[in-house]
Amino acid sequence: MNEPEIMIDVAKQFSPYPAGRYRADGSTSGEAFREDVLWPALDKAGKGCVIVCMDGAMGYGSSFLEEAFGGLVREHHVSPKELRQRLIIRSKRKSVEKEIWEYIGFT
Repeated sequence: MNEPEIMIDVAKQFSPYPAGRYRADGSTSGEAFREDVLWPALDKAGKGCVIVCMDGAMGYGSSFLEEAFGGLVREHHVSPKELRQRLIIRSKRKSVEKEIWEYIGFT
């Protein structure tokens, strides 16, 4: 049986204006994205993949990206190696992909 593949379009399914690190910074923070969207998708996918489309948003601050993606390692204890196998980052801006993998610790 194939493992599920889940697609997340940040701009459409979360916010076209993601900003901030913590929930205290607002409802579109990296922490809110990680806990309300990204982590549940990874959990639901089991050993399958989660594809995250980063296009369409007005931009991403480093605090948002670090909390959302680096927080998976720090808060949920998922190894960078496992994330490399289960997480697919799609962006027309390759610098966004590179920055996310640096925060995860897989460079």
